Amino acid sequence: MDILQCAPGTRLPDFTGNARPLRQRLHLVLLGVADLARSRAFFASLGWRACASSDDGFVRIDMGGYALGLLSWQHFSKEVFGHQQQPPTGYRGAAFAYLVDTPDAVAECLARAKSAGAPIVKPVTRTPWGVNGFFTCPDGHLFEIDFEPHWRFSEDHKLLSAT
Repeated sequence: MDILQCAPGTRLPDFTGNARPLRQRLHLVLLGVADLARSRAFFASLGWRACASSDDGFVRIDMGGYALGLLSWQHFSKEVFGHQQQPPTGYRGAAFAYLVDTPDAVAECLARAKSAGAPIVKPVTRTPWGVNGFFTCPDGHLFEIDFEPHWRFSEDHKLLSAT
C-alpha cells in the first residue's frame, strides 16, 4: 500500500511487525493558539521570526535545529480528536524552557517578554540549581527562562549535554 496515495483522513492499518525504538529526539513542538495572527506577532516581538514557509494557517518558527509550530486551536483539536475541543485553562503541567548562558540573561529575557505583553508568572528567582523565571504567551502556554551553571552549549548555542 502506498500510504501517500491514500486520501487525507484515511485510517491506516496498525503496524504488526517488530517496532523499533524511537530515537531520543524531537523535531517540532506544536502549539494550538486561539488567534494565530496575535500569537505570530507576540513571538515576533520576542525576536523569533516566522519562516518564509509560514502561511495564514500555520506559523513555523526555526528554533535552531527544531521548530515551533503555531496553529489554530480549533483546527488542531479537530485534526487530532475528530472534533473541536475547548482549550484548557490554568496550569497544564508542561513548560517550554529557554536556556541562557548567564544568570543576568534571565532578567533580560523576562523583561523582553514583559515588553511583548507577556504576564510574568514567576519573577527572576534564585533556585537551588540556578536562576529562573516564568511567563506565559497570549494563550497561556508556560515558558521558563533558565540559567543553570552545568548546562553546556556549542558556539551556536545548541545544548551539548543534559547531564
